[in-house]
Amino acid sequence: MRRSGVNQPKVKRLVGKYEIGRTIGEGTFAKVKFAKNSETGEHVAIKILDKEKVLKHKMAEQIKREIATMKLIKHPHVVQLFEVNHGRMSENEARRYFQQLINAVDYCHSRGVYHRDLKPENLLLDAYGNLKVSDFGLSALSQQVKDDGLLHTTCGTPNYVAPEVLNDRGYDGATADLWSCGVILFVLLAGYLPFDDSNLINLYKKISSAEFTCPPWLSLDAMKLIARILDPNPMTRITIPEILEDEWFKKDYKPPVFEEQKIANLDDVEAVFKDSEEHHVTEKKEEHPAAMNAFELISMSKGLNLANLFGTEQEFKRETRFTSKCTANEIVNKIEEAAKPLGFDVQKKNYKMRLENVKAGRKGNLNVATEILQVAPSVHVVEMRKAKGDTLEFHKFYKNLSTSLEDVVWKTEEDMQETK
Repeated sequence: MRRSGVNQPKVKRLVGKYEIGRTIGEGTFAKVKFAKNSETGEHVAIKILDKEKVLKHKMAEQIKREIATMKLIKHPHVVQLFEVNHGRMSENEARRYFQQLINAVDYCHSRGVYHRDLKPENLLLDAYGNLKVSDFGLSALSQQVKDDGLLHTTCGTPNYVAPEVLNDRGYDGATADLWSCGVILFVLLAGYLPFDDSNLINLYKKISSAEFTCPPWLSLDAMKLIARILDPNPMTRITIPEILEDEWFKKDYKPPVFEEQKIANLDDVEAVFKDSEEHHVTEKKEEHPAAMNAFELISMSKGLNLANLFGTEQEFKRETRFTSKCTANEIVNKIEEAAKPLGFDVQKKNYKMRLENVKAGRKGNLNVATEILQVAPSVHVVEMRKAKGDTLEFHKFYKNLSTSLEDVVWKTEEDMQETK
């Protein structure tokens, strides 16, 4: 209440260096508020989480993943709400946003991040009209890829989700994201969804068969590009490198210029939830490597025989294994010592390692996921899998690494004879 004739000073709410303003969005677990950096005057959006609700509904892992993903990605086109509610755009305007979207998505994929919920509501615009990808709450990291090289969690918004995500047989996160980009491009140019039906089953049928019709006002080149993106077969769907060479896409194209962050420190992400008893129970640190069962052991290859990198038709594989009688800690230390001189950054947690080449190769930075598994008290199996990058580069890396691990690998008498 204000007294007559007396001006009441405006109370400023501060969170750290940020001056909090009006609420611009609200969800089940969070509010998004307009804010200003009191030091620089920069306007930002701050997402304020209800920590108790997050813990009660067991959402801590999802929130941590979203924060970790956002810290991992620093790009001019990744994070005022961008909605398509004013009809269609001109091709030039739509092309500009689509170019920025493809740049952002391509960068995310190079960092092993798959968004999995790309839609207009998750595209933001900054004060200069530049697009920013937001909301990584459903994103997946390359470490979540299963042994078959695919993701298996069905998620996303029905109208924008790729057909292979719906069939429940696994999908590639990169090609699935690209399908969503194609739906977004269609919406920008047409002003309505390519796949829409009040009946969910009918909607999925339309998506699975790519049943859509481009409006007559689109140029032929735009129609061709959309058709190549909205290909229901992920194996023949156009790739991002191919999009970058597309004539419609290349018009007035300007690649982003920015300084890439080398290392993302995620310590504060863990600290946010460490005081929760529930978190300590669910996130107890592994004191020993995970154990393998007999069925998994049957498929193991032995020693450093490089033949296990090839199939019967000399097909290159994306993973390999070897056995060792060293302790798990010794194996971790030896791999780290061998990988660093080869130009790899090493991250370790719970007997799992992530080896990433600091130099980009033919398909970006080679990323090798490594896990140590216990098959007996004194025997371990080491699995090494290419998580990202070129398969041939992975083989070359493993061959170079293996020369430094001679004393780690358990060799049978047969192995010894083969090396003589």
